[in-house]
Amino acid sequence: MLTAKTTTTKKASTKKAAAPKAKASAKKAAPKAVVIKSKKDVISEFKTHGKDTGSAQVQVAILTNRIAQLAEHLKDHPKDKHSRRGLVGMVGDRRKMLRYLQIHQPETHGTVIKSLGLRK
Repeated sequence: MLTAKTTTTKKASTKKAAAPKAKASAKKAAPKAVVIKSKKDVISEFKTHGKDTGSAQVQVAILTNRIAQLAEHLKDHPKDKHSRRGLVGMVGDRRKMLRYLQIHQPETHGTVIKSLGLRK
């Protein structure tokens, strides 16, 4: 008995190909809620004297601003593992500086946390 070979071809579904494009355009249209300032603005807001760029409260403010920038970046690029690792390191550094402020300058610690809106 002879059997005839039949070939069937499946067409690619166009619905699946169109769905990722719709998601990508929806991501970019979302408004950004976090206001990111320049480094000079952050320093001028938290400095204690004219040339203060390295005090703990200034460093915490700079790190908080940079953390916000990286968080926004990672929303658009979720597979960027190298930036995520840098973000985790910055959060750790900020935590250490806040602990230092809490021990050595408790009144400054409270004002920095309130002005940056860190703890709820």
